[in-house]
Amino acid sequence: MRAIRAARLFDGVGATLIERPLVFIESGKVVRVESGGDHPGALDLGDVTLLPGLIDAHIHLCFNASTDVVGHLSTVDDEELLAEMRTAARRALAAGITTVRDLGDRGYQALRLRDECAADPLAGPQILSSGPPVTVVKGHCWYLGGEAEGVEGVRAAVRERAERGVDVIKVMATGGELTAGTVPHQTSYAPDELRALADEAHRHGLPITAHAHGTAGIVNAVEAGFDMIEHCSFMDEAGATPDDEVIDLLKDRGVTVVSTLGSLPGFARPPRIEAIIPQLVEVFRRMREAGVQIVVASDAGIGAPKPHDVLPWAAEMYVNLNGASPWEALRAITSDAAAACRVGDRKGRVTPGFDADLLAVQGNPFDDILALTRPAAVFRLGARVR
Repeated sequence: MRAIRAARLFDGVGATLIERPLVFIESGKVVRVESGGDHPGALDLGDVTLLPGLIDAHIHLCFNASTDVVGHLSTVDDEELLAEMRTAARRALAAGITTVRDLGDRGYQALRLRDECAADPLAGPQILSSGPPVTVVKGHCWYLGGEAEGVEGVRAAVRERAERGVDVIKVMATGGELTAGTVPHQTSYAPDELRALADEAHRHGLPITAHAHGTAGIVNAVEAGFDMIEHCSFMDEAGATPDDEVIDLLKDRGVTVVSTLGSLPGFARPPRIEAIIPQLVEVFRRMREAGVQIVVASDAGIGAPKPHDVLPWAAEMYVNLNGASPWEALRAITSDAAAACRVGDRKGRVTPGFDADLLAVQGNPFDDILALTRPAAVFRLGARVR
């Protein structure tokens, strides 16, 4: 058994920090946490805050965070793509992101990488993968290979993913920014197709989440029985308009909203997005105040401002634009994210029986959320990464 000492600990749940913690680790698991104690031979990390490894619940390892991710994807074969995804995974892990949920790849490459990282924890974070997202013909991200239509067609698409061993089903319920010919606020699938998708996913014991920007797409997915909504931006032709009845529906049905926030400083947002930022802030303020469960994620990979280690900046945006407390933001990228990703029984907390996925940062994130951008040490299943 080994022990790690730090100045402070956020355990993934508590609203106060544990002072002078000792975290005991054995066989990749946390076995004991003490406050103010001592232990001969403990690894002393110094004046840092220790917290659970971060969880990015919405990432795309197959996109290379360039200015033309779709164009680049068309230039690489599967082996080249997998090599690039390995690099992206290592970058995320080095930042303390110890679990990622990949919500859209090509050719099920994230499943291959998932197995590699499971065999070698130092190779990357734990990966939860959806495989290619299910989308209508020429719908959002159709080029990833997940086109399916009709009730029987979408059921077959879910069965294929279940047989391949995915961790979650991802469905494009509206158009999106990365796909020419689609519009984010317009719906893609009919209600009966969405119901078939949710039913088939649940029949196989899989959670299902919907990419949905427009209000109609959000409503259709919630009423069809989806577990989560990605983005949930309430976009319309003019901008983004929150709908209190739909927000109440999200709360009443217990649907988790996975917000996709954050970008590196120094990058200008697209003018259309910049113009509606105040409206999007209001959307998330209303959802937070209504008690909708919100997880903070990044959509990393989709552009140059969003490399695969951008999640700390998503937390910063949640605090400084959306009005959340640092404690809320930290939960939203640790224990709450773990629960949404269905790994809340072993990830997202520093407590006995949980995986020893740990991040130590310089400073106190309760005072300065950007402490998350200053990693001092990272552990994955107890093995030190940095």
